Amino acid sequence: MSPHMSVWRWHVTMTASILFRATIIAATVGALFVIGWLGAMAFGAEHYACFASLAGSPLGLFIGFGLTVVLFSFILNGARHTYNDTGNGLTVKSATLLSNIAVWAPVPLAVLFWVVLFAVGRVSL
Repeated sequence: MSPHMSVWRWHVTMTASILFRATIIAATVGALFVIGWLGAMAFGAEHYACFASLAGSPLGLFIGFGLTVVLFSFILNGARHTYNDTGNGLTVKSATLLSNIAVWAPVPLAVLFWVVLFAVGRVSL
């Protein structure tokens, strides 16, 4: 085992750091969906209709919700990093607060976002 395993204890800042890296990987997967969307548009209305029906399916909406969580996580972690790069938020208390926001806020923000989408009729099952 690595020596750091006996020295460091788990902290929310470690979780935020790991999630930020996972967010980058998930955003790359999301980029593949954008490429598929652009490809469907390039191949004509029939292909686009097929892509739109898949995106509107329950699985497609689930993937869309997951990518929305990724987007909010990416934004919040990016804001945290930008704030830290200015030399602020580097105390244990402020780093813990910013990391907790970056770890826990993406899911409620994504739920709120999708509730609004359903409420205004932009998305339906």
